[in-house]
Amino acid sequence: MELTLLGTAAPAGLPRPGCPCAGCASSVGAHARAATAVLVDGVLLLDATPSAGASAARAGHAPSGIRYVLPARPEESGPAGAPLPGLPTATRLPAGQELAAASGHRVRAVSVDVPGTGYAVTGPDGTRALYLPPGAAPAGPSAEAPGSGEGADLADQAAERPYEVVLADVLGRPEVLARLRASGSIGPGTDVIAVHLDHDDPLGAELVRRCAAAGARAVPDGTAVLTGRPAPAPAVPRRTLVVGGTRSGKSLQAERRLAAHPDVVYAATGGSRDGDREWGHRVQLHRDRRPAHWQTVETSELLPLLAQDGPPLLIDCLAAWLAHAMEQINAEDETAWLGGDQQKLRARSVELAAAVRATRRRVVLVSSEAGSGARPCTMRERRYRDELGWLNAAVGETCEEVLLVVAGQVLALKG
Repeated sequence: MELTLLGTAAPAGLPRPGCPCAGCASSVGAHARAATAVLVDGVLLLDATPSAGASAARAGHAPSGIRYVLPARPEESGPAGAPLPGLPTATRLPAGQELAAASGHRVRAVSVDVPGTGYAVTGPDGTRALYLPPGAAPAGPSAEAPGSGEGADLADQAAERPYEVVLADVLGRPEVLARLRASGSIGPGTDVIAVHLDHDDPLGAELVRRCAAAGARAVPDGTAVLTGRPAPAPAVPRRTLVVGGTRSGKSLQAERRLAAHPDVVYAATGGSRDGDREWGHRVQLHRDRRPAHWQTVETSELLPLLAQDGPPLLIDCLAAWLAHAMEQINAEDETAWLGGDQQKLRARSVELAAAVRATRRRVVLVSSEAGSGARPCTMRERRYRDELGWLNAAVGETCEEVLLVVAGQVLALKG
């Protein structure tokens, strides 16, 4: 099948009409996008906008060849039955109903967990594609496991093999990809394409990085995607270091890098700090933000985790790990520090950096950027700052990707 993406944005398009935000102000030229609409083999249109016919013509498809228009977005966000210029009347399929098109395509309406309708399309050649509306995941028992109950949607039904193409709200609902991967609906060869992009989503290089981290890609409006042909594999780094100042958003950005994975081990190095209510509140905020299916391990023993095979590992953070390591020595004692304690601490940092270099699992590490704040007042604080800067540099050297987060914005330092 040939899937032509006539648009790739949220229902209002990019820029949104009349919106003065920075995202819309930047969504001009190559960054401008029409509302998502997908034309299948020039015959079947999933979602539509008043300009869909003209967009199809620009992509080389005669609007007169479109035989079916199937809305996916909620009724209030797009045409659901009104005639569109030059196109057939839009008809929404009820969830679970299948359409056998004269062109040889089979389309089944997929129940989703938000207003709207998903569609699973099987082409005459037997290849399959899944299209989900904005912010949607397949609903029902099939959302957890393929064929796990009667009436399971085609989105995961039997799951004898993964879809060739999945078009979904990758940035708005990355956990949907985790569920589809867990069910077998997305496999290593599935071409996952981010659609329904909105004005809160990043542009340019950060959009590419965010999509790649989810095992997906973003494409310009008008792109034609062929099912059954090898798709360009997203360049996903094995090791990523995310650094930033206090409350810069570094932990959130690190978590976003793994949000589309079905299993993640979260190594929290800060400890519980019994009796410290303010610290407990900080820890709880992190826990509430993380996906419920992630496994949390509170530990400073990182070497065994890095040596093991397993799902992706998120370490948050190296600064807390170093603080714990410094508690094992007397960093304020000049004689002890110069007599060997600094070398012992540095050896542990070297060992950790070597473990990051040698790991075979996907790992994202968080750390605080050293030296960007006020000058420390005590000898211990100054030594901690110096050792943290050295540790960040050592670990960063081993990583394919190093990101600096400032005011919630991501700057790629490496990769």
